[in-house]
Amino acid sequence: MVTLAQGGWFQREIVDPGLLPLFVFLCSFIAGFGFIRFSVRMIRAQVRWWPGNVRTGELHIHHVVFGVVFMLVSGVSLILVTDPTNTVKSSLAGVFGVGAALVLDEFALILHLRDVYWTKAGRTSVDAVFVAVALCGLVLLGFRPVGVIDWADYESDPTLGSALLLVLFVLVELGLAVVTLLKGKVWTGLLGLFFIPLLIVGAVRLSRPQAPWARWRYHNKPRRLARAARREQRWHHPVVNAKIKFQEFLTGRHDLPDR
Repeated sequence: MVTLAQGGWFQREIVDPGLLPLFVFLCSFIAGFGFIRFSVRMIRAQVRWWPGNVRTGELHIHHVVFGVVFMLVSGVSLILVTDPTNTVKSSLAGVFGVGAALVLDEFALILHLRDVYWTKAGRTSVDAVFVAVALCGLVLLGFRPVGVIDWADYESDPTLGSALLLVLFVLVELGLAVVTLLKGKVWTGLLGLFFIPLLIVGAVRLSRPQAPWARWRYHNKPRRLARAARREQRWHHPVVNAKIKFQEFLTGRHDLPDR
């Protein structure tokens, strides 16, 4: 087995490019999310040997509060530390990752400003966590948003013409991403930042029928709206159902009524 000292994959692909803090962040994020989901499932099952919710009198302290504290402490510490070493940055990134996991696990509560954790709306939190893991994983695997790659090329040959082309390209890319997201294609829009043909496909194809784009542009186009609904029923629903089954296998069923 090749050790890190001998220049193995981890040293070459993670440590040398300076990605160790991001790697620690991602590992801590996944571990924090796994722990808190295990905790809330034990609480929901009313297992006697597991501690219950944190309360101050009648007030239930949601774990998003602890997540915000972790993120603030680690973020401010990173700002205050002068010329931090890689070890310090990685340690603080680990704390930040745990805090981010606690916050995103209750993202739906923040979005709706009420406790929807175990309802259908609560699945938004799991979606947010999956998006964060996917984007961090892509960066660790060597993928970069297209505009970032072009900016690196511009810095090596800084001319007015290349700067204008870069700005134009980034604006077009962001425009395509916005259109794709407004059409309700969140994964296509986010992953398209790393692979621009996805953005082109997402921006050109029909919107999802419940997305903002369909409400704004299809209200007087019943044929297009009906075609979008048929496409949603045929292609999107099976994918969503499979995703929900996988999510709830990992995180528990979201089947309680809205409170």
